[in-house]
Amino acid sequence: MDVELAKPFIKAAVDVLSTMAMITPEAGRPYVKKNNVAQGDVTGLVGFTGERSGSVSITFDKALAITIVKNMLGEDVQNIIEDVKDAVGELVNMVSGQARAGLSQQGYSFQGSTPTVIMGDGHTISHVSSGPIMAIPFTAASGEFTIEFCIE
Repeated sequence: MDVELAKPFIKAAVDVLSTMAMITPEAGRPYVKKNNVAQGDVTGLVGFTGERSGSVSITFDKALAITIVKNMLGEDVQNIIEDVKDAVGELVNMVSGQARAGLSQQGYSFQGSTPTVIMGDGHTISHVSSGPIMAIPFTAASGEFTIEFCIE
């Protein structure tokens, strides 16, 4: 898999999370993921269609997801589960959109689907593509998250 494909996802994650959630994430080394078990507690997933298909997911650990919600909404968190689901869905949608714009500069054209949010310990992620899944781990002051993507 071409590591150049990871760059738009890394840039999008850093830009969106620093702007929307006041979080400054640091990307780790991308790797090919060998299973479908999520690396955290809550995942947002967006499918791609176009000349090729694929998907992107972002999985946050619980502590970071709660910090993000508090940063995005202020201290006015009404229902933490619903607020986390809404925030993660919105973040994956924004990261996906910005990453697709970056991929278009590499010659790819994709449309994104409506985000799906999955929560729970040990949940699995079903990517749209049968190709290899690239994972990019990130760390931030209040927790970790992983972006996964695959493009056929």
